[in-house]
Amino acid sequence: EAQLVESGGGLVQPGGSLKLSCATSGFTFDDYAIAWFRQAPGKERERVSCISTAEGTTYYADSVKGRFTISRDNAKRTVYLQMNSLKPEDTAVYYCHGTVKTTTFLPPSNYWGQGTQVTVSS
Repeated sequence: EAQLVESGGGLVQPGGSLKLSCATSGFTFDDYAIAWFRQAPGKERERVSCISTAEGTTYYADSVKGRFTISRDNAKRTVYLQMNSLKPEDTAVYYCHGTVKTTTFLPPSNYWGQGTQVTVSS
């Protein structure tokens, strides 16, 4: 069974920074892209950023481009999201996600972490 566990959320003032971590287990980490999503109260879940496998190709939503940086450490099986210049509209629960195979015999499945709350407020 694949597991993704987020950490690093909290309360920060506008303009501040946070670094989220997504620690993973149960699948061949190097083989899969991992994404960060977020969901604010009353809004749909949106993809914030994604990082591919070995070459590290990245994607960012327009709303976070230039402020957020995604990275991965394959030795630690962990994906990070460095968030700078935070705004109140970044307030949301942040989730990491992967579509991964945990066994040779089954197709890839979607796995989500439990989420970590990020609140940007003065």
